[in-house]
Amino acid sequence: MLRSPVSHVLFLLFLLALSTACQQGDTRTADEAALRKLDQEWSRAAGSKDVEKAIAYYTDDAVVMLPNLPTLKGKESIRTLWKEMFASQTFSGGRKTTKVEVARSGDLAYVMGDYEFNETESGRPITDTGKYLQVWKKQADGSWKCTADMFSSEVPLAPAENRP
Repeated sequence: MLRSPVSHVLFLLFLLALSTACQQGDTRTADEAALRKLDQEWSRAAGSKDVEKAIAYYTDDAVVMLPNLPTLKGKESIRTLWKEMFASQTFSGGRKTTKVEVARSGDLAYVMGDYEFNETESGRPITDTGKYLQVWKKQADGSWKCTADMFSSEVPLAPAENRP
């Protein structure tokens, strides 16, 4: 059966529109760049010891999982953690993003990286290095917020007899 040239043109226009819509719908590259920038800003907020700025990156129902501590749930318990960390006059450090992966759906992503924290305890300098993993969720307004934050130290634990 022969089709008219008009039907061929309409079909090609339909394919072109579909292809363009699919390309416009994939924002993963832009989202990855946005998440890298957010993680750098978050690190700077922590470096400046700004509690409210630091916790602004979390969703209200976020969880934080730290080594050797129970899981913190919700912004209030997370705020308490950040306040305690920043209370130390000698606390410093930062982190560096090593990988960002955005889901094909565009609504979830994870960010991985390395961190270093420094502090002085009883006149003795302490450095902790390790890695972190965060799960980010795209919000209704298109912004990204961290919904799960976890880190693990690469510094070996002291022998049991030397631990408090």
